[in-house]
Amino acid sequence: MTNGPVRTRIPVHTRIPVLLYHAVMEDPPDWIAEFTVSPREFASQLDAIVASGRTAVTVGALAAHVAGGTPLPPRPVVLTFDDGFADLVGPTAEALASRGLPATAYLTTGAITPGRSCLLPPAPMMTLAQAPRLAGYGMEVGGHTATHPQLDTLAPGALRRELRESKAVLEDVLGHEVQHLAYPHGYNSPAVRRAAAAAGYTSAVAVRHALSSGTDEVYRIARLILRRSHTVADIERWMEGRGAKAAPYPDSLPTVGWRMYRRARALLRGPEFAG
Repeated sequence: MTNGPVRTRIPVHTRIPVLLYHAVMEDPPDWIAEFTVSPREFASQLDAIVASGRTAVTVGALAAHVAGGTPLPPRPVVLTFDDGFADLVGPTAEALASRGLPATAYLTTGAITPGRSCLLPPAPMMTLAQAPRLAGYGMEVGGHTATHPQLDTLAPGALRRELRESKAVLEDVLGHEVQHLAYPHGYNSPAVRRAAAAAGYTSAVAVRHALSSGTDEVYRIARLILRRSHTVADIERWMEGRGAKAAPYPDSLPTVGWRMYRRARALLRGPEFAG
């Protein structure tokens, strides 16, 4: 007799929804409102995920599958949360735990450490001291840089500092290695991906507005970003493997052009908030 879901090497064509949430609150600051869902809508979306029959796993489990074929449940789903808003340690984590849904939280250390500078605009945030509590709710913790810049516009030294400082800070408070990274606003490039690996991360998630798959790239795993306009119907489509294309796929010409424009702008203005 075995406990838990059966795990296997899933077919390479299997589409895997990796959802990206930010804040879950009623009255968010304007700058994050577009990427905020209400607690009621969040609960309905979680119920739809449970009803779909998919099995929630962490990014670590998905990354191990993509990198080395570690078995997964036949129909996995991954829930991720960026930045570290105040609701995460409390009602959001409780809503996940009550449904048996593990998740991965990517924390911006400068935003959750009192007195530290950060490019994130003001918002209700959890604190760094609360980070160890997330494990009690079944959450894996990853890094989301120190100040939330557009990583693909930074000079090599600044890029290394952003990646390594946040990793070291989180490891110090958690007491264990932090292996997973989320690029702020998904901005990355070949150089950023190489730097992530050199900093000691074993995976990194982007955005890409796409479903992931068993052949996705472990240093730019695709995610679907939740906006306030998304409904349960969108969640249901994604759980069915529909409603978005599947990674991996090469960057489009507009994506490459937008990166070049932002790099040129950063030369004039300095590091900018990724959002």
